[in-house]
Amino acid sequence: MCRLLGVSSSGFYAWRKRPPSRRRVENQRLVREIREIHQLSRGTYGSPRVHAELRSRKRPVGLNRVERLMRENGISARLKRRWQKTTDSKHTLPVAPNTLDQQFDVKAPNRVWATDITYVWTLEGWLYLAVVEDLFSRRIVGWSMAKHMRTELVLDALDMVIGNRLVEGELMHHSDRGSQYASFTYQKRLEEHGITCSMSRRASCLDNAVVESFFGTLKQELVHRSTWISREQAMSAIHEYIEVFYNRWRRHSTLGQVCPAEYERNHNQTAADAA
Repeated sequence: MCRLLGVSSSGFYAWRKRPPSRRRVENQRLVREIREIHQLSRGTYGSPRVHAELRSRKRPVGLNRVERLMRENGISARLKRRWQKTTDSKHTLPVAPNTLDQQFDVKAPNRVWATDITYVWTLEGWLYLAVVEDLFSRRIVGWSMAKHMRTELVLDALDMVIGNRLVEGELMHHSDRGSQYASFTYQKRLEEHGITCSMSRRASCLDNAVVESFFGTLKQELVHRSTWISREQAMSAIHEYIEVFYNRWRRHSTLGQVCPAEYERNHNQTAADAA
């Protein structure tokens, strides 16, 4: 082999005995930490979020280096899969105008709540999930799950957030034109709490893109990686994903690579310091 490569055998054995370089040792340590972060993220983090987590741990490492080490060691985020949503908009109930008009950049919490429904498969049958998302922090502030898509499903999610969030000032609620959201019962609840109703235009998923994005993330990071025997099992996993992982740990690119809970804490602290 040495003759073929044109090197001396003594040089080859000297190289074999030479201790690893400082850079190589540091890269090995860094790869172990990258694997740990990737595992904590449930295999969902790509290099930008891994890099952000390393920086939060006071690790002075560049994004290009993280990208290279992840590529060389086969560490990557899961690719998104296509998914389908259902909306029953073929009804004669009154619908609200699209007041939000894709203005997703909200400056304070409890100014715009967006909501929608999706579904996941279990071996027991379909499970339907309704969520309410605060567009300021991208935090899921209300949710409900059931084996049906009746108005009670979305109403329970709304009641959860109304019960948990201190609302002061004007608040807008945005949804699609589904019959659940247009129903008399749901609209009455919004009116009782002085909440302005906004609805997407017909067949325009971009008008509710933030919640659509959350559902895509949920499907990619949890649903498509799981097989649930029962609805109860799926409900437990989804509850843990939302409350423990997504709201309190998962870094969000729109929020400057911090999680929704931290983003709200930073905002509240800044407001308190200003006062």
